[in-house]
Amino acid sequence: MNLTPEEVNKLIEQTVPVVARSGIRVDAISRGYVKMSAPLEGNENHIGIMYAGTLFTLAEVPGGLLFFSCFDATRFVPIVKEMNIRFLRKVKTAAHIEIRLSEEEIARIQGEAEEKGKADFILEIEIRDDAGDVAAVCKGIYGVRKI
Repeated sequence: MNLTPEEVNKLIEQTVPVVARSGIRVDAISRGYVKMSAPLEGNENHIGIMYAGTLFTLAEVPGGLLFFSCFDATRFVPIVKEMNIRFLRKVKTAAHIEIRLSEEEIARIQGEAEEKGKADFILEIEIRDDAGDVAAVCKGIYGVRKI
């Protein structure tokens, strides 16, 4: 996938409207790399901090985007198998994630999916506030399935 962040954001708006409604944006994307953010405005909860559901969504979406940045969507489909989040501190600003898949891991996933028809991969994601402090840690297990 060689799309700009703006093009990816438009696709997300069409395919997963809740992401667009929460203002979650792709800031950068390239092969095996995704950087995203969510604004505090419009995502506050009853005590004025970022809503947990927004943080969860910010952590979950990059796994699918990493898939599309690395694999042929006409031959494979991504799935989320498991997602855990641990909240460490209140988020009173925008929230940010930055995640990568190494070329070695991309090759492993590709080879296993080709051979077995499926492959899983794990992403460990840190959600940071504007100061760069880790506000939550997430672990997602994603699957790649041959169509």
